[in-house]
Amino acid sequence: MFLTEDNPFQVFVSFKKYLDVLEHIRYNDRLEYRAKYAESLIEKVKKIPELRDGFQDLSLLEKHSELIKLLLADLFPKGLTYNEIKAASVPLASITFNYTERFKNILSDAGTDFEIKLRDINPDEFYIFCCCLILQLHYNTDFRANFPLYYDIPNKNGILKHYKITFNSDFIDIYPENGTKIPSLETAEMLLENIDDISLWKKHFPPKSWILRGFTIISLVDCTTEIALSDLKSTIIEIDPENPVSNEDLLEIFKSYFDVPDLNFGLMIYNKKYKKLENLPIYENVFTSYILDFWLKTFNEEVRKATLENITYNSQPIVVGNVNKLDEEIKKIPSFQLIKEANIKSFIIIPVMKNGELMAIMEFTSSLPNSLNGLKLKKMEFFTEMILFSVSRFNSERDNHIEAIIQREYTSIHDSVFWKFRNEAEKYFNASLTRKIYTLKEISFKNLTPLFGFSDIRSSSEKRFMLMKEDLNEQLDVLLDVFSQFNSDSEKYILAVEILKNEINNEIKADTEQRFQRMIQTEIHPFLQAKLETADNIQAKEKIKSYFRQINTQNQLFYHQRKNLDESITLVNRMLADILDSRQNIAQQIFPHYYERFKSDGIEHNLYVGQTIAPNLEYSQKHLNQLRFWQLETICKMETEFRKFQPSLPIPLNIASLIFVYNEKIDIRFRMDEKRFDVDGAYNSYYEIIKKRLDKAHIKDREERITSPGKIVIVYFGMENQKEYLQYINTLQKQNILKNDVELLKVEDLQGISGLLALRVSLH
Repeated sequence: MFLTEDNPFQVFVSFKKYLDVLEHIRYNDRLEYRAKYAESLIEKVKKIPELRDGFQDLSLLEKHSELIKLLLADLFPKGLTYNEIKAASVPLASITFNYTERFKNILSDAGTDFEIKLRDINPDEFYIFCCCLILQLHYNTDFRANFPLYYDIPNKNGILKHYKITFNSDFIDIYPENGTKIPSLETAEMLLENIDDISLWKKHFPPKSWILRGFTIISLVDCTTEIALSDLKSTIIEIDPENPVSNEDLLEIFKSYFDVPDLNFGLMIYNKKYKKLENLPIYENVFTSYILDFWLKTFNEEVRKATLENITYNSQPIVVGNVNKLDEEIKKIPSFQLIKEANIKSFIIIPVMKNGELMAIMEFTSSLPNSLNGLKLKKMEFFTEMILFSVSRFNSERDNHIEAIIQREYTSIHDSVFWKFRNEAEKYFNASLTRKIYTLKEISFKNLTPLFGFSDIRSSSEKRFMLMKEDLNEQLDVLLDVFSQFNSDSEKYILAVEILKNEINNEIKADTEQRFQRMIQTEIHPFLQAKLETADNIQAKEKIKSYFRQINTQNQLFYHQRKNLDESITLVNRMLADILDSRQNIAQQIFPHYYERFKSDGIEHNLYVGQTIAPNLEYSQKHLNQLRFWQLETICKMETEFRKFQPSLPIPLNIASLIFVYNEKIDIRFRMDEKRFDVDGAYNSYYEIIKKRLDKAHIKDREERITSPGKIVIVYFGMENQKEYLQYINTLQKQNILKNDVELLKVEDLQGISGLLALRVSLH
């Protein structure tokens, strides 16, 4: 019955206060007919004392509805019954009665299944609202709480209409139940200072502790336009570019605002750079750009660009009340079928402009002729600014996010060093505000310890070469089969193919593949294309078609096996990179450092750590030791996960992993031309030279390479590093990650590099 079950009142319906008004008229009105009218009503009510005394049995409202209608006739003038939306109401309840005719018609149009109820009632807020009502009436002071109430009622066309409710509380009495303690004025002021503390309010106004006796008069005002505008604004503001989710209520808001039951809305953003219209991705499934799609499909690119540019000079909206009255030439355009299929009978097109530039184009369409017209266009003026705000915000946020993606995916400005770039950018920006010239300084970090490692896909070049031979052999075999379908005019091609096949399988040359590619592009494929058009042999034609379906469109060669290899390498790289990137979170917590990785045939990574990366933190040797152990542990995890992943690869592959330990400090500098960090200075380049030569290095005095699948290799200078890494290996052996088969090796002398040592150990 009540708006909320939990409230401080016991509610009784009573007409006592209004009967008191009638008593006054009975004895004081100078017009005799008025006095007799009041007396007649009072006498009738005397026969039903509960109407004065109060009741909670709501069935009495229906039982005595005719008498109540007579009783309240002065409050509900007959002459206004088709204009006012008004009814009597049980105080603080959703029960209404004694409706005006207009109110009755509104409820009738809503349908028999519709149940009238208030929008968005918060129980705690409503309880406090009731308490404020007590304070206002008891102390005769302005303690009114601002609590707007609304009814949402659909009309006969299904459009949701919004009505604001105003209450006349002249005919209610509020007084405390026996034994109820009345709060003092000081207590009331204290409560108002704690307006959201529901437990405090309930302490001083317990449930059912006050009596509310009487009835209220409610009046409804149609504020659909205002509510729709407010909802539209809220919907636009709520769009979160970080987590874009379309609000499907947006279309219903437009329907309410324009009072058009069958309405569609479309919006396309104008891309100024490419001079074209684009859909808003987050509303792709909500917006329907029928007219704009028709326009895009009807005219060629040149006409579309010219038209969009001309809108800058003539941005007047286009209003078509009835599509059937359009020019017959337009109706004959093939793409006009789009409008027919969408059953569009009326539409408006509105360019959204800002500072004389086109930002977007929006459209409204309806299947009802003449439902969209100049009057509806006038209403659009009130929310065009909101749409402009939304479009501008979307463009701005999109640009920001695109910049962020570019920075994250295509440049090497890692989070750990971003602060230094920001410092320089702030100085540059602040100087520009005061019209001063500021030259951006070079970004570099000095005295860093590097950590380098890789997990290399073993023998990938040899595999690629063997698979290239397989692909070429397969293509040559298919070609021989195709040529066998024809007579003597294909003999020269058969001979050329057989010569190539012999060359590939016996003494392949560096340019064999390129010569074959030129031959098929200039001779063999034109021959087959001609046969495809002229030959009578159906079987031969099918074989030619099957052959062309198998070739790679870019180089005209078979690429089946090499494609499988490329996919295998991509899968391995992605898996290894994901592990490395995810474990970077752990490494950055040890101490912030610069991190980068590269994909080729495997993954290699660089870490640079030192005080200059994070000058506000204290850096020590302990941090370096922890990061070195993290690196070894991570390489082991990458190898272990690869073993699980290995059987699912299209082409079998192996990886071999290595860590290079380097104790000397180096400097890194951001190269503006390459947009990445690199080691700085000739002395530091010695480190880079060693890194590049370790991949193919062998064990000293042996033919065996130092790297080996299933084993981790640690290359270093000096016994101090050996002792350090033997401790790390021992820890991982205890965790059953590494085996007890550590090898102490010497690395062969490389060009200009000697004295390198290595530890090699197998994974479990």
